[in-house]
Amino acid sequence: MKGKFITFEGPEGAGKTTVLEHLMRDKEMLNMAPMFTREPGGIIISEKIRSVILDKEHTEMDSRTEALLYAAARRQHLVEKVMPSIREGKHVFCDRFIDSSLAYQGYARGLGIDEVLSINQFAIDEMMPDLTIYFEIDPEIGLKRIAASDEREKNRLDLEDLTFHKRVQEGYEIVLQRFSNRIAVVQADRAIDEVVNDVKGILKKYLSN
Repeated sequence: MKGKFITFEGPEGAGKTTVLEHLMRDKEMLNMAPMFTREPGGIIISEKIRSVILDKEHTEMDSRTEALLYAAARRQHLVEKVMPSIREGKHVFCDRFIDSSLAYQGYARGLGIDEVLSINQFAIDEMMPDLTIYFEIDPEIGLKRIAASDEREKNRLDLEDLTFHKRVQEGYEIVLQRFSNRIAVVQADRAIDEVVNDVKGILKKYLSN
């Protein structure tokens, strides 16, 4: 049996990581044999690349360097963890994947969605998600959540101004239209229990089919 590759996307502060943490404790979800992971990261090499990308002191990082580092971390994560897990029949739940690069580096950084897609097509070798759940939220609300949280990891992207984060949202809107066949949208500006229940409903319906 082949597992499914399910990714979770959204702007900063959308709450997708918190929802994933709830799913990791949910017995009904665990019965579906999921493997939880994240990008960039998930394995030793990719976590080290993550630390370079997100270090708040690396403000001089070039946008193309950033895009290439994300693609490199993605490649290693896929071949070392994601692909083997899917072949074993596990459903992989991944916090971010290629859509993040298209929205953040492709659109918000101005590198071009098609250009960043090309870089990542070389990295992923046609390994696209089976399903993507997108957490929709106004950037201002997301940033306020980040500022109010003592537990959330604060990284270099959090230092960007509101204009950048609005461009990220615009980039995601383009991605949603382009890949609408695999993306389900969840309104993330609600109570966490409501969002979790919506996500569980999407997952159960998709995996039962």
